[in-house]
Amino acid sequence: MKRLLSAILLWAAALGYAHAQNDVYLCVDQHGTKEYKNTGATKGCKKVDLPPLTVTAPVQRAVPAASARPGAAPADFPKIDGSTQRARDNDRKQILQDEMTREEQKLATLKKDYSEGEAERQGSERNSPKSQERVASIKEAIERSEKNVEALKREMGKLK
Repeated sequence: MKRLLSAILLWAAALGYAHAQNDVYLCVDQHGTKEYKNTGATKGCKKVDLPPLTVTAPVQRAVPAASARPGAAPADFPKIDGSTQRARDNDRKQILQDEMTREEQKLATLKKDYSEGEAERQGSERNSPKSQERVASIKEAIERSEKNVEALKREMGKLK
């Protein structure tokens, strides 16, 4: 009985190993998109030779009591005096303000180019699709710039 059970377990382990070592194919479609598959039945697939895979159990590590508390720094963590930290905070605030100014100027320029809902047609844009494409790109740039301004305002709000 033990032999039969051992044989079944050995067979199951070998089957699992064989399943984990299936062939891998790299398939490239007509658009150049690469995709890895376990079958090479599709056109444009080539078998990829991969090194054997070794699976190990994750190692459980004990968490030291000092680091178990949230926000607790290790004893040897470097300390920064208050004046240095204030100087760093002021530098950060100035950088954010400069970035906010540049982004707001960019947004104003984009809105002017868009001219309140309808971008002006340029001389080279005789056909409508080209004009519509340019207008759509301006709209996207405005939305992106508005999101950047909002993110900068949130970041500045987090400062002390």
